[in-house]
Parts: sequence; structure tokens; C-alpha cells
Amino acid sequence: MNRAILTAAFAALAFAGTAQAQEKVKLINVVELSGAGATAGTNWKNGIDLAVAEINARGGIMGRQIEIIHYDTQTNPGNTRAAVQRAIDEGTYAVLGPVFSGPIGASMQIAQRAEIAQIVGGEAAGLTRQGNQFLFRTSLSQAAAMPKIAAYLKDTVKANSVTVVWVNNDFGKGGRDAILPELQKAGIRVAADISTEQGQADFAADAIKIKNANADAVFVYLNEEESARLLRAAKQQGVDKPLIGETTLLGAKVIELAGDAANGVRGHVGLSIDAPIPAFQEFGKRFQERYNYVSDHNGLKGYMAVAMIKWGTEKQKKFDKKGLADTLRGATITPADEPGIMITTKIEQNGDLDRESFLAEVVGGKQVIKGTLPMINP
Repeated sequence: MNRAILTAAFAALAFAGTAQAQEKVKLINVVELSGAGATAGTNWKNGIDLAVAEINARGGIMGRQIEIIHYDTQTNPGNTRAAVQRAIDEGTYAVLGPVFSGPIGASMQIAQRAEIAQIVGGEAAGLTRQGNQFLFRTSLSQAAAMPKIAAYLKDTVKANSVTVVWVNNDFGKGGRDAILPELQKAGIRVAADISTEQGQADFAADAIKIKNANADAVFVYLNEEESARLLRAAKQQGVDKPLIGETTLLGAKVIELAGDAANGVRGHVGLSIDAPIPAFQEFGKRFQERYNYVSDHNGLKGYMAVAMIKWGTEKQKKFDKKGLADTLRGATITPADEPGIMITTKIEQNGDLDRESFLAEVVGGKQVIKGTLPMINP
């Protein structure tokens, strides 16, 4: 009888151990896989998938494998809200995405009410000014990037006047509202303020406006496909002034679509596989081997988002959804602590990030890093 009881007890323990080993960490990615945000969203998704595959191959997070699920929002704010709610109802440990700022703004209160960390790719400055303690970026915000761009325009480009071209969505309006006061502080006059539309196909008229404004430089803040169309139109119209942008304008997809028209474009990039960071370059090689194309900054951001979740979980030593957000807020993560973060990253109390960034130029169809800019508050 005693032997039978002991056998049953050992069997129960073995079953419990197997069940625990088989238990997975569910992560749901809510992202733009179609519509205007498909380029950014697909890179983000592929970066996430690469991170999940590599983490699972090394044993997962605290012994648990990651189960990743992707929901396509079609770049629609209403769809995004529904997808975030669905993710929460289905028990996601954290919400990943979206990338575009408008859908983030439309959905982030849902994750906030559920007290679940939402790790996003958007850069609009206003997102982290609403007191949401569960929203975290994977990129520098416009508030951090625009002072660097204004300083570059003044000190390196030597521009006294600038034409500002922006896309009329949350991303573009946020960028415009962030760059204008920085230009004013730098003593740079805005020669023309040109609004364009998301999904716009023809930029000939805008290129003519740029040429007629005759500013010393042009600051371009559009989404990927529209950036490439504007660059081609600017070349066709003979615009010969420096075209300056932020991370998106110098991205791999823009360079691919714009062709020769991208050569000479300069600006500030928050993340780049061409940066002098070995981990970035190695990531770029693994990404290209897996997907057969060159990752842009969104691939890096998706990869880092999963690394943030892994680090926060191991730091708190448990799978606590609210605790994950509490652990990430105010943290500094180094590559020594979590190799997947790739670069020392400080998470501010409001979810913004601080880390090194880069100055770049497109030369011969490739992004070339020209300099490294330090953290704002190391």
C-alpha cells in the first residue's frame, strides 16, 4: 500500500512538472500588416518573430516557451482598439504594438485599464504625455529627436531657413509640432510649411512648392512610401537643397523605393543596422538570412520589445502582468543584463526612452553612419 501511494505521488509530481514545462507565455502583437502601415508593421512583426525564435531556442523565459500571435489592424484605429481588447480577453501577458501613433493613441487606454504593459513603436510626443503608466516605447520620441535635428540643421548644415514637409496624421502632426519650436530656438526661419496626406501618390505639386520656397534645407517627415515618392518628385523637379529627415526618411524601404533619388539624404536615426554597434549589425545579418530583405528600424524595435519583456520578467522573477510594467518603468537595461536589448537603454518614468542615436547619410544607395550622439540624460 505504501509503495502504491509513493508511486502515485511521484507520478503526480512528474505530471505537475511536465505541465509546468509545457505552460507557455502568450504574447499578442497588434500591428499594421496591411494598409498604410504595412511596411513598418511587417518589419516590426518580423523582428518580434526573430526574437521569439531565438529566445525559445535558448529555453524561453524562465523555462517557458513564448507563444506569439499576430493580429492585423489594417492600420485602422477602430480595428486596433478591438484587437487590443481581444488580446487582453485572450490572456496576453503583454501587448505588443501597434507602430503608427494614431492607432496607439486610439487603443492605449484599453491596456491601461487592464493594467497590462503595452510596448509600442510610435514616436509621437503626445503619447507619453497622458500619464499612462503602462505604455512603453521602443524608439526615441519626437521630443528627444527634434532638438538633435535642429542642432544638426544649425551647426552642420548651416541652414538659416528650412521648408518643413509633413504628413497630416498623428505621427506627422506630432513631428511638425515638435520641430517648429526647436527651429525657432535655433534661430532658423521656416520658409514654407507644407502638409501632405497619408497614402498620397503624387508629390509633384509639393516638390514645386519646395523648390519655390528656396530655403537652405528641407525637413521631411512622412511615412515610408510617401517619403520615397516625395524624394523621386523632388529629383524630377530639380530640388537641389539638402533633404534632411528623421529615422523614417533614411530607412531601408525608402532607399529601396526611391532609388537614386535617396542619395544625399541626411538626418538623425534612432536605430540602424548600419550603426557602429556590433549587436545591431549581427541582428541585421540574421534578419536578412531569415526574411531575405534588409531590416529597417522597425525590425530592431520589434526585436527589442520582446527583449524588454524577457528582462522585466526575469528581473521580477515571476509572471506578473502589472509587475512587468512596474519593473520596466524607470529601469536601465544594458546588453550585459539582456543581450537582446543590444544597446544601453534607459526607460523614463513616462515610458519614453533615452539612448545613443546616430547621424546618417544615404551614399550609393546605402545608409552610412556619420556620427554618434550621446544619451540626453546618461
